[in-house]
Amino acid sequence: MSVNIEMPKLSDTMTEGTLVKWHKKVGDAVEIGDILADIETDKATMEMEAFDDGVITEILVQEGEKAVIGGILAVLDGDSEGSPAAAPQAVTVAPSPVAVTHPTATVPSSPSNTTTGDRIKASPLARKVAADLGVNLSNLSGTGPAGRIVKSDVQNAAASPTKTPSSEASAAASLAASVKAKAAAASAPVSASVPAPTAIQPVVKDGDEIVQLSSMRKIIASRLLTSKTTIPHFYLHVDVDAAPLMALRQQVNSQAEKTHGNKYSVNDFILKAVVNATETVPAVNASFAGDHIVKFKNVGLSVAIAVEDGLVTPVIKEAESKSLLAISRAVKDFAVRAKDKKLKPAEFDGGTITVSNLGAWGIESFDAIVNPPQAAILSVGAALEKPVVKNGQIVPGLRMNLGLSCDHRVVDGAVAAQFLSEIKKLIEQPALMLL
Repeated sequence: MSVNIEMPKLSDTMTEGTLVKWHKKVGDAVEIGDILADIETDKATMEMEAFDDGVITEILVQEGEKAVIGGILAVLDGDSEGSPAAAPQAVTVAPSPVAVTHPTATVPSSPSNTTTGDRIKASPLARKVAADLGVNLSNLSGTGPAGRIVKSDVQNAAASPTKTPSSEASAAASLAASVKAKAAAASAPVSASVPAPTAIQPVVKDGDEIVQLSSMRKIIASRLLTSKTTIPHFYLHVDVDAAPLMALRQQVNSQAEKTHGNKYSVNDFILKAVVNATETVPAVNASFAGDHIVKFKNVGLSVAIAVEDGLVTPVIKEAESKSLLAISRAVKDFAVRAKDKKLKPAEFDGGTITVSNLGAWGIESFDAIVNPPQAAILSVGAALEKPVVKNGQIVPGLRMNLGLSCDHRVVDGAVAAQFLSEIKKLIEQPALMLL
């Protein structure tokens, strides 16, 4: 029986994907778990895994081509029972997600995620077991990828028949969930949409290069435009004495070489200072949500990392519970895996505040764009030697500029100033952040 291999929905913002590379060709045998292809989405490049056995009989989307969600990529000839489009393929991950991935509120779906129209999503093995045990697949809710029914779902239903919902009960539950979802949507605040301006086209001459936007770059462009046109930004800057931090870093690294061997960067200390300051001034750890503000319990520290095609922001979750060593190791791990496209999508969820550091490039100061739906982002410049005035005398100093960009709907100027002052205190008295 033929099974269509479809473009899966790999992120909440994905509408289409690019087939980067096929790992199988026409005529190749496929087993469950085999890697079929690499798919580039708006957030990542991911490996697409097979959930059916069979042989590839046709490839409809070639490498470099795009397909919308649900579009047929290839056809697999298997020996399973079921409809030709039994199940879209799911994925395991090896991604390099987009810079702006954020916490979002989601409306729970109805318990039954196993059907699409008249199509039941179930693995070939689940269909076979269901036929052997006399289980009606239309009454089941799948626990597999994308709500797919797997063997264990069928076995559990057969073992507990009284718990298997009837068709009437299932329909009633589905209807109730639908009514509830529509009511929630009707009562939800309507966000203002901003029409995208028409891009002014440049004059292209011979020798000029046209570079097509990747899915990642498209979503970066879209979200940054949304941020700058819908979020009322304001900016604060403060000049910080970086000498105490540099001195402590040197002492800590000298000792670390004799113990765990981890070498701390300046950014590690700044990240720790941001976490501690966020605990002191929790009002910045929040998000605007239409008719209310969400104040987050935990600190999701988004760390901006430059990659070949843009910027990614993996998240150190529950950063308030992490030591300086744990933060340092997490960032090093993120940096390596980001460049190798080995980060997981879950590692980009849950960010509540972002740090962007351009000091390594010698940038003295800059204003970052708020990473929606977060309310604040800290920009960090380079530590530079400058003449400073101390006790009425001009003396050499090591100064660092910190900038804070805020969403004024969430954070007021006085709160932002307090937060930035707290970071300044921790950097100038760095031993405090080690307590």
